[in-house]
Amino acid sequence: MFGGVAVPSNSTHLRKSGSRPVVYDLDEHEVENGVEEGLLHKVEADDSKGSVTAVGAATMTPSPALLWRFKIGWDSVMIMSGDKRDLFLYEAFLYFNPLLLAALMVWLWGINLWFFAQGGVNYAKIFDLDQNHLTHREIWKCATWMTIIVPTSMTAYIYLYSHGEVSYAASQPVLLYAAAILVLIFPFDIFYFSSRYFFLKTLWRIIFPLQAISFADFFLADILTSMAKVFSDLERSVCRMVHRQVATIAWLEADSVCGSHSVAIPLILVLPYLFRLNQCLRQYKDTGEKTTLLNALKYSTAVPVIFLSALKYHVFPDKWTNFYRPLWLLSGVVNSSYSFYWDVNRDWDLGGFTRIFKFNKPHLFSHMLHGRRWVYFWVIGSNLILRCTWTYKLSAHLRHNYLTVFIIAALEIFRRFQWIFFRVENEWNKMNSKSHSHLSAKEIPNDEEDLLHSIN
Repeated sequence: MFGGVAVPSNSTHLRKSGSRPVVYDLDEHEVENGVEEGLLHKVEADDSKGSVTAVGAATMTPSPALLWRFKIGWDSVMIMSGDKRDLFLYEAFLYFNPLLLAALMVWLWGINLWFFAQGGVNYAKIFDLDQNHLTHREIWKCATWMTIIVPTSMTAYIYLYSHGEVSYAASQPVLLYAAAILVLIFPFDIFYFSSRYFFLKTLWRIIFPLQAISFADFFLADILTSMAKVFSDLERSVCRMVHRQVATIAWLEADSVCGSHSVAIPLILVLPYLFRLNQCLRQYKDTGEKTTLLNALKYSTAVPVIFLSALKYHVFPDKWTNFYRPLWLLSGVVNSSYSFYWDVNRDWDLGGFTRIFKFNKPHLFSHMLHGRRWVYFWVIGSNLILRCTWTYKLSAHLRHNYLTVFIIAALEIFRRFQWIFFRVENEWNKMNSKSHSHLSAKEIPNDEEDLLHSIN
């Protein structure tokens, strides 16, 4: 998932994993070659000026393969009866929704990296990445494959089931998940081995915070909290695959092993927040800073929201309506308010809105992205609204509204996408401030020595 800032190579082809190191400074010879290459591309563009319109039109036209898959899937769904169609779409959503949301996260992460590269932010330095980390182009390449493979598997699943090939349809999500796991853990130096290893190692450090917490550790853990619904659906999907319940249209049954009333659902939803809470406690042990305890308290407020919501399936309706639902709403308000305050005041360092109205010494990246006040107002306002919808997104008793939950889960990923810009900017400014302070501390004694030497 992690990538970094890199200067594009002279080659027109994407580099392979483990190839060239990332370079930040170009010498004069490379600059001259870049200028000559730019002039050459300009001449070629002038020669092919007549074909630009045709190429642009072709780019804007939807892919025939995409339209073909959509038509097959639509026709296959429409031949089912109405009642069966609704249940079937529920189940298809359960299997393919997690990977579709993951693909969306990868696309947006590539946009983050592209903007960091344009702004000159040394992203590799912030995350302590090696020289072979992925660039935004390689991230987009991975996202493209995900966007192609997942809908294709979903189309095959719908087509095979609607035409009576239930066993073949049941194999589609199983093969898809197995392929995703194999690509992720493949032990050989292909498929961006170093980046996959870094990602898996960071996941391991998140689950077992037995060492000092790095910026990459809690950054990825924060992203995982925005994908809690994805992990919950993954657990349901794997459960049905293990118990051979795929393509049975029975996952909504309360008494099923993998039914919608399972206690495993709130347990999986709460796990990312417990991981992040443990990281905060580990940071307090290492640093003794009390703000880490306040951050841990923020993540602990997510626990009552999730479990109070799940009680709807395990208590009498009157008791839920009169007692537990008000507590659930109150806990949701507390968590949303606390999280919003922490985003603005701590993660983004926008306390008192000082950075909105004061641009005395803006950083280059800050000037490019946040040099206009409306950007601040938009990101703060949208973050507040989407934080309030968090309760709806994670509530166990609302999981049957799958289309609404899918939209809100996608909006939560978009909120995290916005959050990344300001969080990384804040960290980059802190690193620059520390480096400048360290440099000034070194220069002061030298100035004193020069003054004494001149007096002598």
